[in-house]
Amino acid sequence: MLLSVVTICDASASQLVDENAPNSTQATSPLKLNGKFTQGALLRGEVPKGSTVLLNEQPVAVNKDGKFVVGFARDAKLNHVLTVKAPKGSVITREITLEEREYDIQRIDGLEPKMVTPPASVTARINKDNRNVAKARGNSSDLDALFTRFEWPAKGPITGVYGSQRILNGVPKWPHYGVDVGAPTGTPVFAPVDGVVTLADDLYYSGNTLILDHGMQVFSTFLHLDTMTVNVGDYVKKGEQ
Repeated sequence: MLLSVVTICDASASQLVDENAPNSTQATSPLKLNGKFTQGALLRGEVPKGSTVLLNEQPVAVNKDGKFVVGFARDAKLNHVLTVKAPKGSVITREITLEEREYDIQRIDGLEPKMVTPPASVTARINKDNRNVAKARGNSSDLDALFTRFEWPAKGPITGVYGSQRILNGVPKWPHYGVDVGAPTGTPVFAPVDGVVTLADDLYYSGNTLILDHGMQVFSTFLHLDTMTVNVGDYVKKGEQ
């Protein structure tokens, strides 16, 4: 993968997961949570093997080693309840309070309509792109690479941040769910952790786009790539170009 401008989305966008983040819980409790408790966060957890986990009464996937992940949307509510049902019947309830985040909102008025809404001639392509992206994220592998540390896939100035949003001619556009890294064309891009390629395609909005599946519904998405050197189905190791 070579970079012109890369937008890094999903697992590594809001934060690179840090086991030593201020809100991590590493006490003697059988329930352990790692990460920063904020809107837009990804938390990694561990419970006794064979346990079931619920977030706000909704089931959370747990692997054979008792590890799981929970993610929170950009504008997620601040209070949540995590429930763990251990194999022997004991129940642990943990209240999670997220820190509210402020996002950069930019308002631009007086633009030509074509700059706000794409022409009808590309609607079919955009719809197809959206279906392909949904399919690429529709099924996840049982990889456990996401429980290792994510590294930055590219080096360069940060030119766009997670959560920002533009309002064009009064129309709110889709929030920015990635981090933009600017670098000269040809700068290599590396896998932040092991993953399987589920999409490698040229999309209308994001140009050359690559999606990596790291397991348990955690994906990294790389946008605006200059070239792509991997194909759907390829297994890419952490640090591999």
